[in-house]
Amino acid sequence: MSLTLRNARLVGTEGEPVDVVISDGAVASIGAGSPDESLDLDGRYLGPGLWDNHVHFSQWSLVRQRLDVSAAGSAAETVRLVADRLASGITDGTTLVGYGFRDGLWPDVPAKGLLDGLTGAIPVALVSGDLHCVWLNSAALERFGRAGHPTGILREQEAFEVNTAISTVADDVLDGWVADAATAAAARGIVGIVDLEMQLTIDDWPRRIAAGIDQLRVRCGVYSHDLETAIARGLQTGRPLEGAEGLATMGPFKIITDGSLNTRTAYCHAPYPGTHNHGELVYAPLALVALLERARDAGLVPAVHAIGDFANELALDAFQTAAVRGSIEHAQLVSTSDFARFAELGVVASVQPEHAMDDRDIADVYWAGRTDRAFALQGLARAGATLRLGSDAPVAPLDPWVTMAAAISRSRDGREPWHPEQIIAAEVAFAASTDGRARVEVGSIADLVVTERNPLTATDDELRSFPVTATMVAGRWTHTTL
Repeated sequence: MSLTLRNARLVGTEGEPVDVVISDGAVASIGAGSPDESLDLDGRYLGPGLWDNHVHFSQWSLVRQRLDVSAAGSAAETVRLVADRLASGITDGTTLVGYGFRDGLWPDVPAKGLLDGLTGAIPVALVSGDLHCVWLNSAALERFGRAGHPTGILREQEAFEVNTAISTVADDVLDGWVADAATAAAARGIVGIVDLEMQLTIDDWPRRIAAGIDQLRVRCGVYSHDLETAIARGLQTGRPLEGAEGLATMGPFKIITDGSLNTRTAYCHAPYPGTHNHGELVYAPLALVALLERARDAGLVPAVHAIGDFANELALDAFQTAAVRGSIEHAQLVSTSDFARFAELGVVASVQPEHAMDDRDIADVYWAGRTDRAFALQGLARAGATLRLGSDAPVAPLDPWVTMAAAISRSRDGREPWHPEQIIAAEVAFAASTDGRARVEVGSIADLVVTERNPLTATDDELRSFPVTATMVAGRWTHTTL
């Protein structure tokens, strides 16, 4: 049995609407209908389904349940949001978890004492918008094994450890939240994600898919602390995970080499203004090379987190020394001389354009004089680098249309574009958000999105609320309003 989508306008092509035949989960033909089941798209646009190439899906699902403090402009304002939530009736002994604070430009300093005065024995843990910092009160410090910490502000590895602890919930509870988040993702045209959750998910996704959470394809990443486990199980990048019905595969080997801009831990050539601090380097160069070689020999493709320009340079050096291809995740500040090395070494630039909109003001302060090469999408593309776009959800919304809007405009909320010379064309942004598939073609897998309007001619404001009519994975509707 096949399905003919009649009168479809193909994204990225000119001409009149055509018929597209879907058979056995793939595009069988374009331009010739089938006598089997048909559906008239009535001139709507049909394109490849969307991918988010950098997601922390469990964290995204959890954040949807947490206190949102992202709008707070100061530590005092954040504390007021916490007080309002406490007044709504949280009971003693339950940890109040919030998410989204960004303190880089605050006029005051977050500290445990600001929370202690109003929270008492109730543990409060607030996770920063970039996930690289947590702000705890004294009760939470004690609960999570950090009693006596002088400030209650934990960064990098300490923050990751506490975030893992507060994110631990029963599988059935988390799976319910994941199901809701997957349904919401499908409604935005998403057919696949690269899940770089810090906790190993190679058993979680087959369980979820078997239970009916089958709206998305998933590539499951693995971190250094679970690398040997993945190798022992023979899990190579691209290999299907058992019991996942072909929807989940082994993804990349994720390596974090530096911190973030908002926590001033991204590793940079120049120190942060007024300090001798260049950021934090997690691995010495030889240690990073050894990890890449270990992954290479095991059949795992490396995905290296590098944000500062020095971290990016060292990551590219390591790729070159290890003679391995992979991706650099974020590539937020890159030396101009390193742009071409991405293409030369076969290293994908896996970037998150909405971060530029979140971080433009703090970048202007802490990367002053260097922001012409920050979030340099066009500079990388012009140098021949392969771009893949993502959100880093929950750091930015899991919505590729929002991602594309930032990429084609460098603007949000009516502000002037920030370094508009780094804008990329809509066609480039779309292909980088569809797993490299610029258009629907015969023989391609039937992972598709249907929209009322042409995404390649939409403005950035239109893209931020772009309506999606239907989403299909392997010829099966995962969302539809048709």
